[in-house]
Amino acid sequence: MKLLEYQAKEVLASLGIAIPPGEVARTPDEAAAACARLGPIAVKAQVPVGGRGKAGGIKLARTPDEARGAAEQIIGMDIKGFKVPLVYCEAALEIEREIYLGFTVDRDARANILMLSAKGGMDIEQVAEESPDSIARLYPNPWRGPLDFELTQLVFDAGLGDLSRPLTAIIKKLYRAIPDYDALTAEINPLVVTKTGEVIAGDAKLESDDNAAWRHKDLEQKYGAFIEGDPYEVEAKRRGLTYVSLDGDIGIIGNGAGLCMGTLDLVQRAGGRPANFCDIGGGAKAEVVENALAVILMNPKVKGVVINVFGGITRGDEVAKGIITARDNLKMKLPLVVRLSGTNEEEGREILKRNGIEPGVNAWAAAQKVVELSSQLVGRSGPPGRGGAG
Repeated sequence: MKLLEYQAKEVLASLGIAIPPGEVARTPDEAAAACARLGPIAVKAQVPVGGRGKAGGIKLARTPDEARGAAEQIIGMDIKGFKVPLVYCEAALEIEREIYLGFTVDRDARANILMLSAKGGMDIEQVAEESPDSIARLYPNPWRGPLDFELTQLVFDAGLGDLSRPLTAIIKKLYRAIPDYDALTAEINPLVVTKTGEVIAGDAKLESDDNAAWRHKDLEQKYGAFIEGDPYEVEAKRRGLTYVSLDGDIGIIGNGAGLCMGTLDLVQRAGGRPANFCDIGGGAKAEVVENALAVILMNPKVKGVVINVFGGITRGDEVAKGIITARDNLKMKLPLVVRLSGTNEEEGREILKRNGIEPGVNAWAAAQKVVELSSQLVGRSGPPGRGGAG
């Protein structure tokens, strides 16, 4: 779960990190009222992606009228595919210095990494590319967390020794987001040092591990309804599917993450572009397949679907019947190719063939076939995901 800025800041405040006063506004009038109460404010688009400032999603307002005008421009705008539903009106800070502080998971090192840089306010990727030596790094022991002397060294390595005491305290508090919220990423950029010497979180990002969502139902209940992500991923999550949107036009379903990833590669190799990753788990029950197909067919770009299923405990003939039921319930007319292997695979393929579904001899053949059939699809008729050339 990726929290919006104001939500992430509420979490930071609960960890004892200072944040500026702020109010959520869903209309321009609410933004004007917030400015009247808070004084000069920054009006910030609330979307779960970076780059808001460059996209025009952050504006300064000194008066209520300016705040109203800023909110009118920002609310409803599109930022990297996300429509802005609301803004966060935050008291403007008198900035003396900007610092970057954050942690994430280093997949290559298989460990959490803490990063600190005196070059705050910039994307950390840009800093890493232009001046990698300006980023101090620490890989804390996962069992005990970072020790005080390690954090002190981190601060001095970043050239921020004069702020050693307040920064060490803030880093320890931010790191609590890992055990307390199962955070995969937590970032404060910029961490602002004001002209009066206060150290305050000027921005905040927090992403909690979806695999630990059952431990944080309070976050889901409090914030889930307000977080707008990729519409297909949101719908897939609602249906209990493991789904990731991609930018292609071939829908992909597999029963197992490795099998699904392999299918993505084969479709790409065959000249197609995958539209998604969708893992339906160990079996292929009709209801699960139908849910997966329904989400994939919501995407108007999809021109064909390939299903790659290994029948282990679940028999191939039962898998085939489930796929046919799902297709018929959805009245699907787009090209559908199925690679079926495992227990009773021959019986399953025969059932598919009798019902007009193209069975792939193997995964590579299935990938080639769906790309071939999809390339022949000129257009669609009927509601999105329902009609088209068969």
